[in-house]
Amino acid sequence: MSTTLRDPAPTTEPAAAASPHARRFGLPIATCLVMGNVIGGGIFLLPASVAPFGTISLVAFGVLTAGAIALALVFGRLAERHPQTGGPYVYARAAFGDFAGFLAAWSYWITAWVSNAALAVAAVGYLTVLFPAAGAHKWSMCLAALAVQWLPALANLAGTRYVGAVQVIATVLKFAPLLLVAVGGLFFFDPANLGPFRATDQSAAGAVSAAAAILLFSYLGVESATVSAGEVRDPARNVGRATILGTAGAAVVYLLGTLAVFGLVAHEKLVSSTAPFTDAVNAMFGGTWGGTVVACAAVISMLGALNGWTLLSAQTPYAAAKDGLFPKAFETKKRGVPVVGVVVTVALASALTVYNYTLGADGVFESLVLITTFTATVPYLLATAAQIYFLLSGQRERVHPGRLARDGVLAALAFGFSMWLVAGSGYAAVYQGVLFLFAGVLFYAAMSARKTRATA
Repeated sequence: MSTTLRDPAPTTEPAAAASPHARRFGLPIATCLVMGNVIGGGIFLLPASVAPFGTISLVAFGVLTAGAIALALVFGRLAERHPQTGGPYVYARAAFGDFAGFLAAWSYWITAWVSNAALAVAAVGYLTVLFPAAGAHKWSMCLAALAVQWLPALANLAGTRYVGAVQVIATVLKFAPLLLVAVGGLFFFDPANLGPFRATDQSAAGAVSAAAAILLFSYLGVESATVSAGEVRDPARNVGRATILGTAGAAVVYLLGTLAVFGLVAHEKLVSSTAPFTDAVNAMFGGTWGGTVVACAAVISMLGALNGWTLLSAQTPYAAAKDGLFPKAFETKKRGVPVVGVVVTVALASALTVYNYTLGADGVFESLVLITTFTATVPYLLATAAQIYFLLSGQRERVHPGRLARDGVLAALAFGFSMWLVAGSGYAAVYQGVLFLFAGVLFYAAMSARKTRATA
């Protein structure tokens, strides 16, 4: 593959044509994009998922938080020098050439549309609490899942102005009940509910690793602001800040929320709980109305995540299309949004959703979701490797000499964190994920040949 470097100091993309529906994101909205995408619906189940390991799982959370923040800091450094739409795709291509860039774009795109389908299906589970009729039949559930996907898509197609507005509203609404438990719950905290520090027969290191395997994927999305850098005002300054602030904010909510639930719900009950935040709210105020509150928060959380991920799912193919590595149609942009990318991505996610409800094959959908946990880390690995390459190759225009040692340590930590994500995906997911990657090689061959003919 070519390792010829691109423009050493890429400029930002030209502003979108003036339109009342297109608006570049400021720091607050970019931060909400990161937080909203990192915190989807998984937080509502996390405390119960790790409770069987005991409170040592909080140690695993701390380790993972350090790794995620290191990754966020690396993305922030890269965004300063490459403030363009595409994020990891841009960094991998700048360091290692077209093929590495394509692999980053292809992997990220697969992750986006499969994850969107998974989020929609998960949201239906909470919708049935609010609207029992939605769960009356598998086809009513399917229609509900499709609606959950297309509503954020329509917000995206309306323009970046509406994407940002929806993201801010969703972030505020979903964080209100989460913060109620995360902060308010500490006033009702009962240490007797914590249970044992190590609840299994595993060694401390084994328990931390086992808990981490469940928690690893809770930080996917830290790259959100870098992928949409072209839509952020002053991206060289704001993208890095939004990435760090959004990741740190999500980490605080994760850690405080999990700790509060541990102290509100008795360990024996928490281990078997299917709605730990519901149980926590009920413990705080009594009654059974917590289920409705948590269901509303979960639906809002997932709609906000789908709103952000729908935009991101179109941005990477858009950046690759501009370089001739994806079909030119993906370059079409209206009201600040790559409309073809949005429509194609949502159509693929919808088809996968219908497939899931039609066949109902045991484990098929779950297997595909696990594959995305592997495909999501491919861009992370390539991006952190790009940063290490820039630091070690002596390119002064791409690195800050005074921060060389610190940036090198951060890049090494972020690379290790990304490798840990791959290991946590499991053998089957890595095997199948590699097949997905190899399927893209043929696609790359066709696009590369077309690009060569066009420039001949």
